[in-house]
Amino acid sequence: MNKFTPAKPAGARSVDEITGSRRLRRMRKADWSRRLVQENRLTVDDLIWPIFIIDGENRREVIPAMPGVYRMSVDFAVKEAERAAKLGIPALATFPNVEMGLRDQTGAHILEPDNIINRATRAIKAAVPEIGIITDVALDPFTSHGHDGILRDGVIVNDETVAQVAAAAVLQAAAGSDIIAPSDMMDGRIGAIRDALDDNGFHDVAIMSYATKFASAFYGPYREAIGTQGLLKGDKKTYYIDHANSDEAVREAEQDLAEGADMLMVKPGLPYLDIIRRLKDEFRVPTFAYQVSGEYSMIKAAGANGWIDGEKAMLESLLAFKRAGCDGILTYFAPEVAEMLKG
Repeated sequence: MNKFTPAKPAGARSVDEITGSRRLRRMRKADWSRRLVQENRLTVDDLIWPIFIIDGENRREVIPAMPGVYRMSVDFAVKEAERAAKLGIPALATFPNVEMGLRDQTGAHILEPDNIINRATRAIKAAVPEIGIITDVALDPFTSHGHDGILRDGVIVNDETVAQVAAAAVLQAAAGSDIIAPSDMMDGRIGAIRDALDDNGFHDVAIMSYATKFASAFYGPYREAIGTQGLLKGDKKTYYIDHANSDEAVREAEQDLAEGADMLMVKPGLPYLDIIRRLKDEFRVPTFAYQVSGEYSMIKAAGANGWIDGEKAMLESLLAFKRAGCDGILTYFAPEVAEMLKG
């Protein structure tokens, strides 16, 4: 049988003529050459580990929607902080699941100096002083309605909420928090927190602003983790950013920087890589992303079902944040990735 050789079309150019001899695959041909020209790298220094804290002792609770993530009593949190430090993870972000009897319309328990979040900070700092502690002053874990602010006649009141989160920030700083990261999206909160910290001598406590926190569908597993999922009435669209808007996100970030934010955060992460890139290009300040619970759970669930390679998807998603301009990533994958990088 004669082998068929397609005729070369009249006037057809060779690949070298088409590309001007610029063959972009040359540096992809081997592992060593791909590593040589890799533009972004993920390291343990990029990782912030969010953990969930509960009252009691020797307690560790499964969170069904977040495989591999647990609520922990303070003693367990200290052990995990020790493990994180050994892995080289720079910082933890702590989030409380507050007992229902301590929640009310105003979230007043956040102003208790010995509440669960402040006890956890003190205990971790005493045992592992070299690890950074990031705390949130949003009211949602402390309110009976699950909103991030004080609820009055069906409205989340801005100014009263700001006064309360500023006072809570001082208590968290006094407990040893290194970075206050307010996620409530109230107007003026950054400036009020900065003033309150400075007035009380906490000049070195930094502020990581959730400058662009979007009204997203990706928060569900987190709300289960902190116990607000069944409490929330309505939605948070009157204070979180519409996920259709990017110019508004830039304005929010600009305002927070003007009020004294040291760092910016974008939340959620992967659906908002364009926002990360815009903020980094626009402001050139330390910029972070929160790979939120829904992102984590999707990768975990698809990996568990064999629909994707979960480990590769995890690493690819984290590297995407670096490519978009992130200086660091809050991710529930932190200890898993740190173990891999160490190996």
